[in-house]
Amino acid sequence: MRLRRYNFGMAVGIESMLGRTFSELIDDAKGASRQALRERYRSALAGPAPLPISRRIQDGGVTKFAQRRADGLEIESVIIPMWRAGSRWTTLCVSSQVGCAMGCTFCETAQLGRLADLSATEIVGQVVAARHEFGADVRNVVFMGMGEPMDNFQNVVQAVRVMTDPMGLSMGMGRITISTVGRIDGIRKLAGLGWRRINLAVSLNAPNDEIRLQIMPINRAEPMAALREALLAYPLRSCQFFMIEYVLIPGVNDAPEHARELAQFLQPVKCCVNVIPYNPRRDSPWPAPTEEQVLRFLSTLQKAGQFCKRRITKGRDFMAACGQLGNRALSRRCRSASSFDQIGSSLRVLPNSIQPL
Repeated sequence: MRLRRYNFGMAVGIESMLGRTFSELIDDAKGASRQALRERYRSALAGPAPLPISRRIQDGGVTKFAQRRADGLEIESVIIPMWRAGSRWTTLCVSSQVGCAMGCTFCETAQLGRLADLSATEIVGQVVAARHEFGADVRNVVFMGMGEPMDNFQNVVQAVRVMTDPMGLSMGMGRITISTVGRIDGIRKLAGLGWRRINLAVSLNAPNDEIRLQIMPINRAEPMAALREALLAYPLRSCQFFMIEYVLIPGVNDAPEHARELAQFLQPVKCCVNVIPYNPRRDSPWPAPTEEQVLRFLSTLQKAGQFCKRRITKGRDFMAACGQLGNRALSRRCRSASSFDQIGSSLRVLPNSIQPL
């Protein structure tokens, strides 16, 4: 049925708007006023976000916040102030899932398991919340929060379309980074979109298959050689390079020979190794590396001819750093409630199934 011109804005809620580009809204508008719809769209993107802020922690400029879903699960995001050579900007680390199925042993999020995929609305809602609730002038967005983006590919792609829509948030594609544990099929699908400016980061974390398999189960199905082939086939621009993320874990992957082996493996790949000092998860079997261990690894990489840099640690003390997101206690409560509901449903049908003796 054709919606009246004045009624379309009321028919489309904020939740629906945040998950769609302006052109998609226009296609569904059926003759609605373009100007009125554009104003409503921009108003929705300006906030407030549709989900409430359930927790916030701020320290040293870093802000970690959580939004509570209707099912009780939380979406965690981190606002990170950045600066270099006198220039300052804000990066927002967003989640693509609640929890993660990849099982990386060093990661707090992986301890939750995969609890839910986020919708495009929930992903974009993190940007809206950072801007509206915290006044953050978000310039860059990195998909490095909870979840494996390639396992929620369609919603992540749709969220990027919304973020880069010139009629909306109007972010440059080059200011968005998608990070993956190395999902080869996802890397190929991303390449197939023709988004030449979007940035791709790969969480490698090991110099060889033996070590990587110990800390990243994904390596069993998608070993490093196959991952490297996918990267070599990816259509990088001449001015672009991959970000190879390497979480430095004491006693696991931090020896000088590991750095040299890593440089040799990456020799044909146009990349920068981003060395990330390990941020211990809860009940971690490993400590954070010392400053000496970090500098030694970086120096060995550089001597081996590998372009590299260090990620400055921010938010470690309140579980807001890389690999530390996720609320285990909340996930356990939600799982228990879900199990109770399932048991209750089973009990409710029992009387109908009892047969007379």
